Amino acid sequence: MSMIEMESKVNELRELKRLADELAGEISALEDELKAHMTATGADELHGPSFKITWKPVTSSRLDSKALKAAAPTIWEQFTKTTTSRRFVVA
Repeated sequence: MSMIEMESKVNELRELKRLADELAGEISALEDELKAHMTATGADELHGPSFKITWKPVTSSRLDSKALKAAAPTIWEQFTKTTTSRRFVVA
């Protein structure tokens, strides 16, 4: 790929990411409006002819690795898994 083609691809990528950020903002705003309506009406479900919306509390349990490391560092070390990944950044 030539430098001109690379520049074109990077510019296209930047524009698409800008559009994606713009769409994400619009999506978030619409979701917030729906959540506000559900909060105001005290509903955790909404139904319509072509949709069903649920917004309910979800409880989950997660391991507090920081507390485990402080309380039992040998156990923390025994069950720690190191992974390697590659990060793609366009600046």
